[in-house]
Amino acid sequence: MCDLRKTRKSIIIESPLLRVARVKKFTPILHRLKKRGVVILLNTKPLEEHDEIYKLQVQKSLSLLQSVGVEVLFTVKHHRKLAVIDKEIIYEGSLNIFPYRNSCKIMRRTTSALEAEMSIDFIGLNKFMEVK
Repeated sequence: MCDLRKTRKSIIIESPLLRVARVKKFTPILHRLKKRGVVILLNTKPLEEHDEIYKLQVQKSLSLLQSVGVEVLFTVKHHRKLAVIDKEIIYEGSLNIFPYRNSCKIMRRTTSALEAEMSIDFIGLNKFMEVK
């Protein structure tokens, strides 16, 4: 969360799963960042791909995120877990950023403008937002 609070320009989050309880922990921070002019993009999987029992949870999560200004994109068969902050800090691994439940997962932090740019190019999100 420390890196998130220090964001100056942009955040890209790729999280296929969304959980209201976790999203609620992030929305105050994301709201403050939006007020500072930070561009925030979430890429997740479409509602239709979620199990029926989780669809309402996903809808509420998306509504909360969009209410604070997060731009949401949907990618079919999405399963990547990645965050890129200020086109320099990368978090990647098996941990969903907005998960359904607590679980034993891993997330690796890398600081590299070159690797961040390569990640953004690889996932193809540079065409949806200008990341400075």
